[in-house]
Amino acid sequence: MRRWAVIVLATLMLTVPVAPAASAQIGQPDIIQEHWYHSYATLTLDVNAWADDYPEIVNLLVVGQTELGRNLWMLQISDWSQETKPDGGAKEVVYIDGGHHGNEHLGTELAFLVAEYYIEGWADGEQEVIDVLATTELHILIMLNADGNDQDTRWNINQVDLNRNYDHYWNTCPTTQPGSSAFSESETLANSIYMNEVVPHADLYITMHTGVWIMLYPWGKWPEQPSDWELFHFIRDDVHANISDIPIRNANQGLYPNCGTSRDYGYGVMGYPTFTFETDDEQFLLGTVEALSDRLEEELDVMRYLIQNVWYWRARLVVDSLEVEDGKVHLSVSNLGHASTSNATLAYLDEDGKWWNPGGIEEVFLDHVGIYSEVHTCGGEWGLNLSIPGCGFGVNATNSTVTTLEFRDAPISSKGQFYLMYQKRVIDSSIWVNESVNQSVVEMKVGGSSLLPAPSMLLVFVAFALAAINGRNSRFEH
Repeated sequence: MRRWAVIVLATLMLTVPVAPAASAQIGQPDIIQEHWYHSYATLTLDVNAWADDYPEIVNLLVVGQTELGRNLWMLQISDWSQETKPDGGAKEVVYIDGGHHGNEHLGTELAFLVAEYYIEGWADGEQEVIDVLATTELHILIMLNADGNDQDTRWNINQVDLNRNYDHYWNTCPTTQPGSSAFSESETLANSIYMNEVVPHADLYITMHTGVWIMLYPWGKWPEQPSDWELFHFIRDDVHANISDIPIRNANQGLYPNCGTSRDYGYGVMGYPTFTFETDDEQFLLGTVEALSDRLEEELDVMRYLIQNVWYWRARLVVDSLEVEDGKVHLSVSNLGHASTSNATLAYLDEDGKWWNPGGIEEVFLDHVGIYSEVHTCGGEWGLNLSIPGCGFGVNATNSTVTTLEFRDAPISSKGQFYLMYQKRVIDSSIWVNESVNQSVVEMKVGGSSLLPAPSMLLVFVAFALAAINGRNSRFEH
């Protein structure tokens, strides 16, 4: 019955004039935009109209071509009048793509609706959208497989399944048509280049598909939970409690074994938290009876939640207290994020610009003369090898930890600066961050007595001076 209704609807829509106009939504009647799936041609009109009408928030790029030479349109959406967040920090980055499989139209439309929601919401002055775009960049590639879309087929023109063509355990699962090699197809190669060169620090990656109503997180190759299972389980529980009953599962168990996917490449190689968002598969040819904005309303609500809370999808360590005593640093750290980190450490930059890291006796006194030098640190990235006892520590999601690090004869004083170094998530490929420690929480102990950090000592002197001046003024008044 549904199929016949769509056929009738498609026939009716063919009679509606569709001449494009130079405005967002290309001036087409709602019956077209709400019921007719995008082709490459209509998508091209829409994204270019958005770029023309809203240059304050929309950058439109061509990031590659399909095998047949169609443009891969990338929307970059943010408040571009602000290069950073209002507090001066770097904006969070969300990466979304749709249309790996040309005939999975509802997944492509969900990617389109996300872009539409934030562009039109900004134009309408919606505060939620304004706040998000002030702190977040959205990078949305709505239709990756434009050739397959126009032919209403899963594959690209070379009969390759693009979502089995990524360089993460490529062609190691029972699969069909993964291509001649990883990234053999221009579409997936362009997508990977954008990931590596433009959004390597993305805080969330969602790839849109259609088939089974489910959200899938890594891994597709293995049934075991991923390293950052705490983060994925938190999102699952929060979505189920407040937004939607959509199943959220490990991809191998929730669907079937699958390798070479963009989802697992995004997590396993890039270190992003990633989801495959599968909308339902009740779609037919070119259109839908139910309006797309109604049909995908619940899925859009989930996407809004993931984007609005993107700040939490990593470890966010904050130093509560740092006490230096006899070459040891006693450290208390809290994690405000919903992802754990298993290999954090502290580093110290002295007033001469030399880095000092914690380490064991063998590392500190390797030259047998007691001189702590840059070659006698923990080794590795930033001079760190966190497998050495005393070099690294872990902090669970939304938890805290207390640890003591051995700095021995490092020349620590109030003139230097401590830095906290850690990975955003547990997965080995996750990005490292290097954040300065607020001087106000640093305390120096010498001979059993405490010395306040330089900024706090200065405040004490100022307070004494003001008190003395006030006393003199009082005497003059009397």
